[in-house]
Amino acid sequence: MRPPLPFVCVALILAGPACYGPVRVAPSAVAMGIVDSCPATAATSDAVGGQMPENGMPENRHVRLTPLRSGTVADSARAGQLVAEMRRALTRYQDVHVAESDGFQMTLRGVKLPVYHFTSWRRAIEAMVRFDPAQPTSLLYQQGPDGRFQLVGAMYTARASASDDDLDALVPLSVARWHEHVNLCVPPPGADSRWQERHAGHLVFGPQSPIATRAGCDSVGGRFQQRVHDWSVHVYAFAGDDPKAIWCVDHHHEMTGGL
Repeated sequence: MRPPLPFVCVALILAGPACYGPVRVAPSAVAMGIVDSCPATAATSDAVGGQMPENGMPENRHVRLTPLRSGTVADSARAGQLVAEMRRALTRYQDVHVAESDGFQMTLRGVKLPVYHFTSWRRAIEAMVRFDPAQPTSLLYQQGPDGRFQLVGAMYTARASASDDDLDALVPLSVARWHEHVNLCVPPPGADSRWQERHAGHLVFGPQSPIATRAGCDSVGGRFQQRVHDWSVHVYAFAGDDPKAIWCVDHHHEMTGGL
């Protein structure tokens, strides 16, 4: 089994030549869901070819979520402190030009999305060894009718080898659900045009594809990725004071590409 691509490598793949790994992910693939904005909701709502677990909600086979833990008063306090720290440290990025001058680069420039990621590759590397609410891997923006970008939150990442307890120590698992992208079938190198390929009404490749096994991917001449990048979590600290909005619950309108 090949090792998973660290988030920074996926980011660099999207920005230019691959830093390592077996596949170059085309921007169109990301537009179809790699840079999702609310995977915790989507993983239980918009699955393609998913199954029905005991809770009665469909399971998205391309997203793995951390289990939801029982909450405690201490968890609520930690979550509130994180949001407060984010608002103090990141308010200056309400001006997107300040974010760009500070090293955050827009992903998928020119592609219309509900939520835009402005990512700092340097901070992505630093996130593999330390967690700092003031230094997110990505800033999250929505674009208004006038074309202006409005800061709504931030994305944090953690190493792929992190355990549930490790992730819980960063952001309580009773409040947020970290996620990773898994079981993706992508076109072989040099075949970026195949990203739009369809069969029986479904996309053949990417997060919207029903293909979620190596055998299925092999059958269409694709390359199977068991894990795409590190753990990540979205916190919408500037989306209001409703915890459901901050922790990305029931934000169906903010999902990108069906994830």
